[in-house]
Amino acid sequence: MKFLYSKIFIKQLFISVVIFALIVLISIIFLFFYTGQTNYIKVPNLYGLNIFEAERLLNEKKLNFEVSDSIFYDPEILPNTIVSQTPIMDKEVKKNRKIYLTINPSDFSNVIFPDIIQLTKRAATSQINALDLELGNIKYVDNIGKDVVLEVKYNDSIIYSGQLVPKKSKIDLVLGNGKK
Repeated sequence: MKFLYSKIFIKQLFISVVIFALIVLISIIFLFFYTGQTNYIKVPNLYGLNIFEAERLLNEKKLNFEVSDSIFYDPEILPNTIVSQTPIMDKEVKKNRKIYLTINPSDFSNVIFPDIIQLTKRAATSQINALDLELGNIKYVDNIGKDVVLEVKYNDSIIYSGQLVPKKSKIDLVLGNGKK
């Protein structure tokens, strides 16, 4: 027990703690520079650029990109234009970081048209809206079924259930007026 309080032990303990602290400090400084913590690149603003302009700009800055999502077409934005990015602009990232881009696709995707013949106007309208289609003109013809769908048209052509129709298309309905 006397050895723990001797000058030699305390001196050796002090030297060991100092050497350990120096090793930890040198390791932290080495890792800081080795992992490139001092080399950051600001992410450019890519919103509104087309995919080819963005690729050129990201290559200049030595950043990679990946198109992560492009399912919702917005007709007010040009096709193949970037609508969002992750990480956001002006965020500092390391070289070769992957930037995830969401682009506006080149066209609407298609949906399979449901069977709405003999449904009421209300039920048919809700199915049309659920498929991201738009209700166009409604024409009434003499038929005993009041507000019952008799015919469905897209671009003045009759369409049937199971047919592919572009999203946001205007669908015209022919309904019965309740008269014979």
